[in-house]
Amino acid sequence: MTLAEVLAAISGYTPRHVTVTGGEPLAQRACIDLLRQLADAGYDVSLETSGALDISPVDPRVARIVDIKTPGSGEVERNRWENLDVLTEHDEIKFVLADEADYLWAREVLADKALAERCPVLFSPGHRTLSPSDLADWILRDRLPVRMQMQMHKLLWGEAPGR
Repeated sequence: MTLAEVLAAISGYTPRHVTVTGGEPLAQRACIDLLRQLADAGYDVSLETSGALDISPVDPRVARIVDIKTPGSGEVERNRWENLDVLTEHDEIKFVLADEADYLWAREVLADKALAERCPVLFSPGHRTLSPSDLADWILRDRLPVRMQMQMHKLLWGEAPGR
């Protein structure tokens, strides 16, 4: 699809908010242009990114939701820590936690890098790997300045591709 076709398809749904996600959107050559054109068209736009690629070229009107990969993901070495320096209060940081070890690691990163002072921070339990009630209990116990978020797409559609 061309960018014009994508924009036309989106407008058919008459949304107010558009989230660009799936795989790693920034790996797609036209993503930066798509985000800009969506913002130009008046949409409230957010980008969900793995955090492995540079987010600085993203239009400042776009809210960037940046993952920080935990040890349990097997991708912790892909974190692009420089992205933290360009975050604003308009953006968000997200940790998807596989287990208590991930939680403890994320809690340490949260404190060491003063993440909650940069932007909102989300902690999500990994689908089928961490009990949401356990995560909620730990957050409350430790009085962390984070929001708990469920992976809604996983709750609705599980592992189905293309959703």
